[in-house]
Amino acid sequence: MTEETSKVLGAASGLGRRRFLHSAAAVGVSAVGAMGLAGCNENKGPAGGGASGAGAAASGGGSGEHKVGGAGSVEVKPGQLDTHYGLWSSGHTGDARVIGIPSGRELLRIPCFVPDALIGWGLTNESKAVMGTKADGSLEYTVADTHHIHASYKDGIYDGKYAWINDKINARLARFRLDYMVCDKITKIPNIQGFHGIFPDKRDPVDPAINYTTRVFCGQEFHVPMPNKGKDLEDPTKYHCLFTCVDAETMDVRWQARIDGNCDLVATSFDGKLAASNQYNTENGVHFAEMMSAERDACLFFNIARIEQAIKDGKATTIGDSKVPVVDCTVEANKDPKTALSVRVSVPKNPHGVNATPDGKYFICSGKLSPTATVIELQKVLDWFDGKLDDIEKAIVAEPEIGLGPLHTTFDGRGNAYTTLFLDSQVVKWNIDTAIKKHAGDKALNPVVDRLDVMYQPGHINATQAETIEADGVWMAVGNKFSKDRFLPVGPMHPENDQLVDITGDKMILAHDNAVRPEPHDFVIFKRDWIHTKQVYALDDSPIAVKEPKATGVTREGKKVTVRMASIAPTYYPIEFNVKVGDEVTLILTNLDKVEDLTHGFALPEYNVQFLVNPLETKSVTFKIDKPGVFWFYCTNFCHALHLEMRGRMIVEA
Repeated sequence: MTEETSKVLGAASGLGRRRFLHSAAAVGVSAVGAMGLAGCNENKGPAGGGASGAGAAASGGGSGEHKVGGAGSVEVKPGQLDTHYGLWSSGHTGDARVIGIPSGRELLRIPCFVPDALIGWGLTNESKAVMGTKADGSLEYTVADTHHIHASYKDGIYDGKYAWINDKINARLARFRLDYMVCDKITKIPNIQGFHGIFPDKRDPVDPAINYTTRVFCGQEFHVPMPNKGKDLEDPTKYHCLFTCVDAETMDVRWQARIDGNCDLVATSFDGKLAASNQYNTENGVHFAEMMSAERDACLFFNIARIEQAIKDGKATTIGDSKVPVVDCTVEANKDPKTALSVRVSVPKNPHGVNATPDGKYFICSGKLSPTATVIELQKVLDWFDGKLDDIEKAIVAEPEIGLGPLHTTFDGRGNAYTTLFLDSQVVKWNIDTAIKKHAGDKALNPVVDRLDVMYQPGHINATQAETIEADGVWMAVGNKFSKDRFLPVGPMHPENDQLVDITGDKMILAHDNAVRPEPHDFVIFKRDWIHTKQVYALDDSPIAVKEPKATGVTREGKKVTVRMASIAPTYYPIEFNVKVGDEVTLILTNLDKVEDLTHGFALPEYNVQFLVNPLETKSVTFKIDKPGVFWFYCTNFCHALHLEMRGRMIVEA
């Protein structure tokens, strides 16, 4: 290393990626062999603040800055950061999106259920281990349908630790680590089809002293014969659904509850005592006409402490090959409040949503075939379980008429609810206390505060922090299923339309539209300082990490070859290696650059290999050598002034 090179590299220590690249360009070729191009992980954002939340706030919305209402500007200027994170499910692409709010910018896609060509998800050995493989090493599933995404709690707010998302098609639950924004575990739930709603508990429902998430509850939408092994195919009395509890840490399935009717969405109470699912098809029909015969459906409540005690007392069975304990939460088995594990509250036909108010008092359901919402008081549900309420229907404290096709509801923390009206193509704002007073007898009251036209047919809705005790009532996002003429035509497949609304005042104000690829579903939005992401991995995160260039090289055991590699911009170590036709190669690559945002790629022609390694991250791939020749591997992610020259050779002998 020349003295000049040493000086430049020393000056680069502690710099962000932009200044590092300028320094590297000045050094040029002389830096190729340099060690410790590192710098520290100071996590500096473009405005001098932390990228995970300490940077400059979004524009306050002065004159000419697209000011909306009390929420301020939707414009986030260069060098400034969004005020909120949004976690969105992406639907049929089988991943999750990270959105900046209020800008609406897509910041990241987090793959989980399906392969992702950008980062090599589904190709690397580490990701395949998470996704699940068959005996031949191929992926068990390559399609998915993500619907609902929710984050872990502590003290009633998000703790920034985990988020979970479901795969409706293949009954899988994925967990994301929010520090690295990666999927680290996927669980296949046994004996279910049509896995739809999920929600974590907001505190341990058995031990009140544990005030953080320990469980994730999962609903089954399509009832099937149990076990579904080819018997009882035409006997609807043998069809059931299961409500499932998954351990938040281990991701093991803890227990299941057999129920009548189909689950839709899931909610949990802030005190940890109740979980619930709104239900349609309480008729247990298998054809459309049978499913629509009853005039009302239900919201089904689960007494978590009683269920887990019943399992401890040996009052559970199993289904098929699964060892998971299953308790009986059917209507017939739970008529006595003193022993009941669950109870139904009647709601209008075909409900599509159940949501907990931030004050912890109520669940709100909406029957999409009724113009009303149903407000259920949770203390009264608990009173029924304790024998203090003679009729569970008395837990219904309001049923305001709000509009046509009500679906999902969110909150502003000031006592107001916001419900999407699918048929009216509107969001309606209504006051919960006013609705309760009207239900109690004051018929002159009108709980509806405001209506806003949206484009078009809205489904999911969520406001900032609305699923927590600290709903801030600033922004609200609305997911619209049809955009029609809202955007430039792009052929038969139209984009969908996520709209952002300012909800700080009495009137809702539409802030902006955001075209999105079909078909996203649910989402949560929260303050940026509730999450603290890591910008650089730790070498010890991987047990197979290559910790220095001298540890690289090739080892052989018969036909099995291990190639240990490292990358330091702008080169690989080693820059070439030799293998033979018939070898099974496991290539391990560690990115030894420590500079934030200095990601390397690795692509190998003819062998279907392409993946990314972030700073100090390690990944591996395994492949068979089936053709002789020279194959140039190269970096696929821009990393250095000499990025184009960052490559090497795999030499295959015949």
